[in-house]
Amino acid sequence: MAALLEAKGVSKIFGGLVAVDNVDMTVNKGDIFGIIGPNGAGKTTFFNICTGFYTPSQGAIYLEGQKISGLPCDQIAKKGIARTFQNIQLFKYMSVLDNVKIGFHINTRTNLFDAIVHSKTYKNDEKIIKEKGYAILEEVGLSKYADTMAGNLPYGVQRKVEIARALALEPKILLLDEPAAGMNPNETDSLMQFMLMLKEKGHTITVIEHDMKFVMNSCNHILVLNFGQKICEGTPDAVKNNEQVKEAYFGKGIIAARGTN
Repeated sequence: MAALLEAKGVSKIFGGLVAVDNVDMTVNKGDIFGIIGPNGAGKTTFFNICTGFYTPSQGAIYLEGQKISGLPCDQIAKKGIARTFQNIQLFKYMSVLDNVKIGFHINTRTNLFDAIVHSKTYKNDEKIIKEKGYAILEEVGLSKYADTMAGNLPYGVQRKVEIARALALEPKILLLDEPAAGMNPNETDSLMQFMLMLKEKGHTITVIEHDMKFVMNSCNHILVLNFGQKICEGTPDAVKNNEQVKEAYFGKGIIAARGTN
């Protein structure tokens, strides 16, 4: 497998607080790669470094071997990293299709003047992104919701729409920050199947998640952080059986009970 996203010796220090401490990571193309750890372990900070919200104090992030840390967020997005956040960020009073269309904004030629006067460039871009938007919804099984107002959808479907919008960036890798937060068991299972479907279609995903059953049943590789440090990395089975993980995150014996189905 070819390395797609890499972190090499990444640290982030806020004053006297070391939020991320010398973390290495390799996400291969086609992975569903999980990042787990207790509250305050540095997971979201690490995500923010990968996507350009923070510049690492030490180390660097690489996408397909090219250093991207230090670049602005929009340039990193253009290079192929898309992310979602813990809280759903949809435009609730717009249709599902219009929400997905917004995801194409960094790849259009339309400027403010074109949008105001509805120039030929604007009309051409609108035609193209409408077709591409429908294609994405069709690909991920959400086309029946295309004309539905996003805010009227069940919570679990809204999360899928948010992921579909991220796909409009045509990313090389999707970074999902706690996508199952607030979901009931049926919604969580549906989201897991949704992610596995995206993997089958060739998408690469990195996910932060607290639901261990979700992580163990969807991710093929897992990184565990604690107090900003990497304490374990490997397959779900390796993580389940790691004593440091049991003690730091789950408590002894809990992972064996929750990680199986």
